[in-house]
Amino acid sequence: MKTKILFLSVLIGLSSLFYSCDEDGGINIFTVEQDIEFGEEFHNQLLANPTEYPLIARNTASATAYQHLDRIRNALKTSPNLNYGSTFSWDVYIINDDNVINAFCVPGGKMYFYTGLIKFLENEAQFAGVMAHEMAHADKRHTTKIMTKEYGFSMLLSALLGDDPGMLAGIAADLAQGLGTLYFSRDNEYEADEFSVKYTNDASGDNNFDPKGISGFFEKIGTDPETTSAPEFLSTHPSDEHRLDNITEVWTALGSPTGELYATRYAEFQNSLP
Repeated sequence: MKTKILFLSVLIGLSSLFYSCDEDGGINIFTVEQDIEFGEEFHNQLLANPTEYPLIARNTASATAYQHLDRIRNALKTSPNLNYGSTFSWDVYIINDDNVINAFCVPGGKMYFYTGLIKFLENEAQFAGVMAHEMAHADKRHTTKIMTKEYGFSMLLSALLGDDPGMLAGIAADLAQGLGTLYFSRDNEYEADEFSVKYTNDASGDNNFDPKGISGFFEKIGTDPETTSAPEFLSTHPSDEHRLDNITEVWTALGSPTGELYATRYAEFQNSLP
C-alpha cells in the first residue's frame, strides 16, 4: 500500500512538470517547441506524398500567386491578438487540387490552401477570414490540446516507467500521417471564428479586410448549389446553426467595424494560379 501511495505521489509530482498551462490557460502536455517540431514532421511527410498532396512549388510560374498569399499572411500575422505571431513560421503553401474545398494549419503555423478553396471563394475578405481562422487553430494550439487529451496520461505514465522512450516521436508520426482524423470541437471552432474576426479587423491600410469575411465563406458554403455535399473543410471543422450568430456577436462587440472585400484583387490572385 505504501508503495502504491509513493507511486501516485511521484506521478502527481511529475504531472506538474509535464503538464503546463498555455497562454490561454488551457492544459497542454506539449511545449511550443514541440508544436513547431510536429509541424516540420508533418511537412516532411507531406513532401514525401506528392500524389495526395500535390504542392505548387514556389517558382516563376507561381510567383504572383504566392505574392498574394504572402501579403495576406503578412497583414494578419502582425495582429496583437496573436500569441505566437513572431514565434511560429506561418509558412504558406498551395495544394493543386481543384476538387477539394479545404485549408488547414498544423501546429507551429504552417498553412496549406487547396486551389479548390481559392477558386471557390469570391473575394479576398472571405479568403483572409479562412486564413485567419486556420491561424487561430494553431495560435490557440487546438491540435496539441486535442492530442493531450488523447495521449497525455499514457505518455506521462510511459515516461515515468521508462517503458516507451520513443513515444514522443511516435506521436509526432501519428500527427504527420493522420492529421485529418483529428476533429476540432465546436468550442475550438467558435474560438477560431472569434479570432478570425479579430485578426482580420487588426489588419489595415491596403489590407483593410471586412472583418466578417469568415461569415461570407460559411454563407457561400450554405447557398452554393455546387456544394450540396459537405466540403472537406466541414469534415474536420464541425459547424452548427449558431455559428454565424456567434461571429456576428464578436463583430458587434468590436463596434461593428467595416472593411473592404477586394474582389478585383482576389480575382487577380485566382487568375495567377499556375
